[in-house]
Amino acid sequence: MTAAEAPKPISQAQKDEILAIVACHKDQPGPLIEILHDVQRSLGYVPAEAVPLIAGALNLSRAEVHGVVSFYHHFRSAPHGRRVLRLCRAEACQSMNGRALERHAMKRLGIGFGETTVDREITLEAVYCLGLCACSPAAMIDEEVHGRVTPERLDELLKRAGAGVRP
Repeated sequence: MTAAEAPKPISQAQKDEILAIVACHKDQPGPLIEILHDVQRSLGYVPAEAVPLIAGALNLSRAEVHGVVSFYHHFRSAPHGRRVLRLCRAEACQSMNGRALERHAMKRLGIGFGETTVDREITLEAVYCLGLCACSPAAMIDEEVHGRVTPERLDELLKRAGAGVRP
């Protein structure tokens, strides 16, 4: 990761927000997951700087907190792009050229799964069923689901969504 791609340090207000979230949950049994959900809901991701704050308040090691953040795919450790493209990687979509669609998206965007374009326009995420098995392969842009997505259709959907793609 280059300096240009590195997340900005969090502000004192964000640190205070994290500590307030911890304070709301810390007396509950096993509060870590709820705290992480609330931090992500509030900030849009779980910044690396939140890990020692949460660990210290819960008397956990940084490794324990980081382990939970990195284990669960739902948690993001960096802000996502303005738009999120999710491609289904389940068996039905794979059987209908889903892998070719994945390769096309990665090439066009210049990123892999779990990454965000340098301009922070789009984040590419893998999902394992969008419920459109009969219309495979499926993709989701933000909250809008699309079936029978070809590479050409994906380009058009991204263009319509105002998400820039590399030529």
